[in-house]
Amino acid sequence: MAMAQWPGAGHAIKVWDKSPGNPVCEVDLAVDAFLKRELGALLPAAGWLSEETADAPERLEDGLIWLVDPVDGTRDFIHGRTGWAVSVALISAGRPLFGMLAAPARLMAEGGEFWHAEAGRGSWRNGVRLASSTRRELSGARVPANRISDSDADLVAVDQPNSIALRMAMVAADEADLVATLRWGFEWDIGAAALIAREAGAVATDAFGQPLNYNKRDPRAFGVLVTAPAIHAAAVDRLADRARELAG
Repeated sequence: MAMAQWPGAGHAIKVWDKSPGNPVCEVDLAVDAFLKRELGALLPAAGWLSEETADAPERLEDGLIWLVDPVDGTRDFIHGRTGWAVSVALISAGRPLFGMLAAPARLMAEGGEFWHAEAGRGSWRNGVRLASSTRRELSGARVPANRISDSDADLVAVDQPNSIALRMAMVAADEADLVATLRWGFEWDIGAAALIAREAGAVATDAFGQPLNYNKRDPRAFGVLVTAPAIHAAAVDRLADRARELAG
């Protein structure tokens, strides 16, 4: 559905701001409605938490919920770039059971990218099992970024898709060693990709190095940090002062 209206293929779509600097388009809403209907029919017992659906407090009573971002990386989508994905996770008792990312604009010659993971059973991209970065030194780590700040000049920038889920998945695929955000974000941004990274052998936490939990009353977390296991502690140490200051 998203590819059928992707501006990168010459289609025109309606775009507006939900809040200043926070764009949404008609495709976000159409994919969200489709997934809510189809996933609800697939598993009627599961609740629902999505970026594009008003939050319903009754989800807190559900042991199972679908956690959905219908188009993660909307800026790349509306500008015709490839760095967007549809993100779906099934959460049980606060932990992801399944995580799925569909990035149909990437690797188009292969029909796009499809990432998936199952708790305790590994993760895959297009049928190939993933093994995460095994980097042992923070200095020289590959980071998806458009530029590197002076304070992190020892890191190496690699391609940065707008989708945070795809950036996290890059660590799972050993295409990056470190992904970090230092802002308040939402569960639907990270639920599927955190499981994909973890099942590939990476470490996925919040910006303070604490475990990620899902289906919370407040569905936010401060930042996300996904790294090769051996550099996680060093990354937490480097970010600690910045994280405390920004999180207030």
